[in-house]
Amino acid sequence: MLEGRADVTGLLVAWSSGDEGARSRLIDAVYAELRRLARGYLQRERKDHSLAPTALVHEAYLKLVDQRRVQWQNRSQFFAIAAHLMRRILVDHARAHHAQKRGAGGKVPLGDHDVGVEALNVDVVALDVALQRLESTYPRQSELVELRFFGGLTVEEAAAVLDVAPITVKRDWALAKAWLYRELQGQDRLKA
Repeated sequence: MLEGRADVTGLLVAWSSGDEGARSRLIDAVYAELRRLARGYLQRERKDHSLAPTALVHEAYLKLVDQRRVQWQNRSQFFAIAAHLMRRILVDHARAHHAQKRGAGGKVPLGDHDVGVEALNVDVVALDVALQRLESTYPRQSELVELRFFGGLTVEEAAAVLDVAPITVKRDWALAKAWLYRELQGQDRLKA
């Protein structure tokens, strides 16, 4: 796996240096992992979701290769940007779905039972708004939610992207989920 990481980093650096052939080799190197991430996220989406993992990967990849101003540095940076783009695509897709259904959008489960709160089914758009608020106070935790929830990264992968220890990721993940749980529960009370 470490060898694959070095290959992705080398391809990104070559692509940033103008090697267009590196871009096509890059997709071969990352496609399966991007598809795994997309599939993992979409499994948490509503059952009638019209966006397939392959379509999500293709949309994200098209946006990734259009990133002209990014100075690609390494694999972690690439997957962090991919997670952010997947989030934007999924939120835009949910907003379009809401507009068509007049607010009857799908809910996704947030959380697992490691922070002492029950799982909460949340609207992707509401989650996006809450994440923007979280970012203003806790930017690293907001980025972590993006990496784990939208990007499907493991604790270790997120730690590498954020350049922190895995134990810090675990603490930040617990804090972020508890904060979002409280925030999203408050929204539900306001709607009721």
